[in-house]
Amino acid sequence: MNKKTFTDVIVVGFALFAMFFGAGNLIFPPSLGLMAGDKWLTALIGFLLTGVGMPLLGILAVSKSGGTMEKFAGKVSPTFAKILGTVIMLAIGPLLAIPRTGATTFEMGILPIFPNASPILVSAIFFAITLFFVISPSKVIDSIGKVLTPVLLITIGFIIFKGVTTPVGELAVTDLENPFSRGFTEGYQTMDALGSIVLTSIVIAGLIAKGYTEQKQQMKLTVLSGIIAATGLLLVYGGLAYLGATAVNIFPADMGKTDLIINITALLLGDFGKIALGLVVGLACLTTAIGLTATAGEFFNKLTNNRVSYRTIVILITVFSAIVSNAGVETIVSFAVPLLVTVYPVAIALIVLSIFDGFIKSRGVYIGAVFGALLVSLFDALAAIGVNISSVQGIIGMLPFSTQGFGWIAPAVVCALIGALLFRDKVSMQS
Repeated sequence: MNKKTFTDVIVVGFALFAMFFGAGNLIFPPSLGLMAGDKWLTALIGFLLTGVGMPLLGILAVSKSGGTMEKFAGKVSPTFAKILGTVIMLAIGPLLAIPRTGATTFEMGILPIFPNASPILVSAIFFAITLFFVISPSKVIDSIGKVLTPVLLITIGFIIFKGVTTPVGELAVTDLENPFSRGFTEGYQTMDALGSIVLTSIVIAGLIAKGYTEQKQQMKLTVLSGIIAATGLLLVYGGLAYLGATAVNIFPADMGKTDLIINITALLLGDFGKIALGLVVGLACLTTAIGLTATAGEFFNKLTNNRVSYRTIVILITVFSAIVSNAGVETIVSFAVPLLVTVYPVAIALIVLSIFDGFIKSRGVYIGAVFGALLVSLFDALAAIGVNISSVQGIIGMLPFSTQGFGWIAPAVVCALIGALLFRDKVSMQS
């Protein structure tokens, strides 16, 4: 590897890290650690698979498929690709991720400094600023983002270092069952695996701009860059999960996610550290909101064939997100569960199949796998909102891995094999 390629790998690796490392994601590892206690490492491994591993595989799978959602999910059908793309973009856009940035900013960046602040006023200001930068693109926000990410990392790194060298408490036993599967499903909340499917084109465009036009070369550099990004995420998520695990005997198990990281920081660094973290996270959330809003605006503008203007779409997104953000982080996170439980198994199935696309001769495998995964994930989503159909849940409970939360795997495999038989004369769609 020559010097230029090495430098490019480092640059793309940090870009991948920044793409996956959203300020909002900071709240999940400490909460997982608090739930898991002495089992935090097992829970962390599950979390890392969906929070780090799957996003990296997602980028690899989409790039292998041709770099677009249409080619990636189009192996099922073009209509399915549009539906899946829309659902994913709504999840990482106005339904969940964008409102979460506003709610996180209020709870971590504003409340610690101004306890009596109005969430409605703060969300209105936050999303007005977001709209200003999205409608009038400026390099200023890019520059701010490039400064904020290192500052956020330094701040978090110092908190983790302090928490590891002088922990706030000792590891303790908790009643969390199946820590691995709990960590695995908690990793859904990062939404990074879903985001990787939609945002891979940005990574590929960056590599092409650097002169890497061959697909094999792009995949190789993506893997190497992914290792760099994964290493950074591993250290950050692992450190934060450990901090949460050491606080088991200090904070209640049902403590709010933002309150937990704020109070851990206060114990380690005092009120100044708590306020500094809140400010940096709040500003970092702003850059995330701007990037996601612009991406969603471009996606839906293209989806409607320019019939709905980019300007109209981003106005609607910011207004809607401002309203939803007032529900608070915990409510948004709980609202996300049924949607993520439904979509993630489908995304994982498509990612894994796309990695082994060269061995698959029929698109029926893709159709069957998606159908099988949905067959279970839809009922899991119903269960998540309290709707339990006892007869169906009894059948799902007998499936392999169901007690670990992976009951969808066996139906996906069986239906993929059935699909291969039904479509055995069909040639797989070109990647």
